[in-house]
Amino acid sequence: MSAKLSLGARLYTGETSVDFVGRRRTWYIMSGIILLIAIAAVGIRGLNLGVEFTGGAVFTVPQSSCSVEDARTATQSVIGGEPIVTQTGQDIIRIQTEPLSQEQNLAVTSALGEACGINSTDVTVQSVGPTWGAEITGKALQALVVFLILVVVFLSIYFEWRMALAALVALFHDVIITVGIYALTGLEVTPATVIGVLTILGYSLYDTVVVFDKVKENTRGITGQSVQTYSEAANLAVNQTVVRSINTSVVALLPVVAIIIVGAGLLGAGTLLDLAVALFIGMAAGTYSSIFIATPFLAQLKEHQPEIKAVSARVAARRSSAAKRGGGTEGDETTAVKAGVASTTALAPGERQQPKRRPRSKRGRG
Repeated sequence: MSAKLSLGARLYTGETSVDFVGRRRTWYIMSGIILLIAIAAVGIRGLNLGVEFTGGAVFTVPQSSCSVEDARTATQSVIGGEPIVTQTGQDIIRIQTEPLSQEQNLAVTSALGEACGINSTDVTVQSVGPTWGAEITGKALQALVVFLILVVVFLSIYFEWRMALAALVALFHDVIITVGIYALTGLEVTPATVIGVLTILGYSLYDTVVVFDKVKENTRGITGQSVQTYSEAANLAVNQTVVRSINTSVVALLPVVAIIIVGAGLLGAGTLLDLAVALFIGMAAGTYSSIFIATPFLAQLKEHQPEIKAVSARVAARRSSAAKRGGGTEGDETTAVKAGVASTTALAPGERQQPKRRPRSKRGRG
């Protein structure tokens, strides 16, 4: 019967198990390397802040017959500096410069119109001061602080403070990775990027709460038994939810990929790209952290509690005693752990759960 079960069913019942919690040092090292690279990228390369944060002027030339180099040369002839010129669509050229005066804006639009063979009134200009960007940054930081406070309060009430701390570690893990990739790739950071980062915080939290809820269910009454440790029960919870987490993430990432390919790639909508890239990176990192970081870190915190240490000691003593007696092997105990100690596994219809009878030759022995 077990051969007919799907991988998800085998993971749920414990027949197949991946040691996510027990191999936490491996996941910590992997994440540590990624985080170091991300932090180094931000410190060395910095972020490519958009005009909304640094201030400046953006000229958009629609349906032009000129090249990017022509637009750069025409702009340089007026301002003398080095503008940032990109082609965002099939016929749309975007020129970003430092803050300019009204006279300079008019001169640049005239030069671009002449170079690209269009009327200068068709060239749109967007001037942004750095004060507006600073205000947006401040509002984003305020929203982040309020969000984190609410997360801590909610998780501490619904679960406990250790779960709240583990969830925060996973959140910061996801944000640092996302920011680091933006620094490495040089992608422009815009207000849409900030919105995307704030959005992935909620997604990452949702994925972590799903796993933690199963951990809470599996560890209810854990201190009153001597069959499995807290880490083993938590690891079973991760195995029981890993397929759901991956499936949910894949379904959520598909429309994001569609936005990147169709909206940004084919239609040239830069704002969609800014938002979609942040969502894609954050969702992928959130799925990883909820499985490989949040729960292993939670188990590590719980293992420092005296009552959880006592459970681990009783489990070790019982398995050692069973192995010495020969009446029950350590493998039998491991099988019971993988099966979820009956509280998390449903019996098949008509199946009775009975203890194994000892052979006659071993009956009456101590």
